[in-house]
Amino acid sequence: MASFVHQWCLSLFLLASLLAGTTRAAYTLPNIYYRPSPWSSAHATFYGDETASETMGGACGYGNLFSNGYGTDTVALSTTLFNNGYACGTCYQIKCVKSKFCYNGFTTVTATNLCPPNWSKDSNNGGWCNPPRVHFDMAKPAFMKIAQWKAGIVPVSYRRVPCIRGGGLRFSFQGNGYWLLVYVMNVGGGGDIANMWVKGSKTGWTSMSHNWGASYQAFATLGGQALSFKITSYTTKQTIIAWNVAPSNWQVGLTYKTNVNFR
Repeated sequence: MASFVHQWCLSLFLLASLLAGTTRAAYTLPNIYYRPSPWSSAHATFYGDETASETMGGACGYGNLFSNGYGTDTVALSTTLFNNGYACGTCYQIKCVKSKFCYNGFTTVTATNLCPPNWSKDSNNGGWCNPPRVHFDMAKPAFMKIAQWKAGIVPVSYRRVPCIRGGGLRFSFQGNGYWLLVYVMNVGGGGDIANMWVKGSKTGWTSMSHNWGASYQAFATLGGQALSFKITSYTTKQTIIAWNVAPSNWQVGLTYKTNVNFR
């Protein structure tokens, strides 16, 4: 009888250990890298001028694209690609093809904005971003790397590529004492986010809902607590945790940097 009880306890201990290990692994998926997609066909235009001042802000909510690390190598995606904001932060290689205005080579851009439909114009004559068209409306400096600007619109080949970012994820805070709105920037790997959670130093994990673009929100009282975040990539499904991103005296209007990122 004692031997049976001993074996039963040992089996229970091993099962509990296995389950604990499985649960932990779900939050630390190792060595997951985003791989480039095959080349596809689309068209590209540009908006703004050589200063790219009109690209600042944008539907993804990245604000000043210079200070936040995106520069002028950015693009507004048609609705088909924008995916209700889940494509914010994704990266593309684009090269001009089959046009006398093309330059050789490609450029790499980050999705920071939405190119909205223009239903007053035909999809093949001015309504370039009307669904179901796949279209890239590039910042003018980025467009000028692949074609002469006087072309206006050119056929292109494109593919999704990994986003190569220096440093870790960045979290920009907005909201108030009962509502936290977080813009996630400088996302590496697939560049996109599917789900996000926040944890205060005095609370468990709270699921955040997708607001719009690259922003997520939590309706919770989190003031006076150090904040950590758990993020899942939309494309690779990898989940990483950024512990103690913001101190207990965090403030809205500030951006907090981390040392973790997707690859």
